[in-house]
Amino acid sequence: MKNKKLLILIAIVVIAIIIFIFIIPKMSKTKKIGKNSSSQEIVDYILNINSYEAQIEVKTNSNKNSNKYMLKQQYIKDKVSTQEVQEPTNIAGVKIIKNGNSLKLENTALNLSSIIDNYDLISDNCLDLNCFIDDYLNNDDASYEEKDGQIIMKTSNSNDNKYTQNKELYIDKNTGNPTKMEVTDINKNITVYILYKEVKINSLDEKNIIAFSLYNMPKGV
Repeated sequence: MKNKKLLILIAIVVIAIIIFIFIIPKMSKTKKIGKNSSSQEIVDYILNINSYEAQIEVKTNSNKNSNKYMLKQQYIKDKVSTQEVQEPTNIAGVKIIKNGNSLKLENTALNLSSIIDNYDLISDNCLDLNCFIDDYLNNDDASYEEKDGQIIMKTSNSNDNKYTQNKELYIDKNTGNPTKMEVTDINKNITVYILYKEVKINSLDEKNIIAFSLYNMPKGV
């Protein structure tokens, strides 16, 4: 009888040890980002985004002119990403749908679409948060700093485009959400300025992106 109680006690101790060694650390890794999160935890959170939905304001500058756009973005890692123009009104409804090495340009107002396979510049879209993440992960010189309640992640473009050479992503330390992104050329002039009006991270699946099902619809439908 004593041996049986001893075995039960040993089993309880073993289970407790397993919980403390394996389960509790995993729970701590999956905790929500908040004001008590460290800068490194927030950076890791951004780099491991699986999906996001964002309303962004974009300003582009060139030697000839400046333009302003309102866009809606949706992204699912390794699946699909979409970008729809909301303003200006003359091109509102234009949608870019990226799936693997294919790019679909769609205009919902005119009901026109075209597909470009193996689009060479598909990985050079400086407006996409996921492209920033790829550049950061593939750049040995990428870094971050904390300033005025924000974390600034810095990287450079993975190609030789002199107009989008450097990128800085600003993240609110209290929420873990991006607030803005600045893209600069080789002379440090801002060529693209992105203001994140609303961001939802890791809240999407394929069913949330209608364009994904339309894109994969069989021909003739």
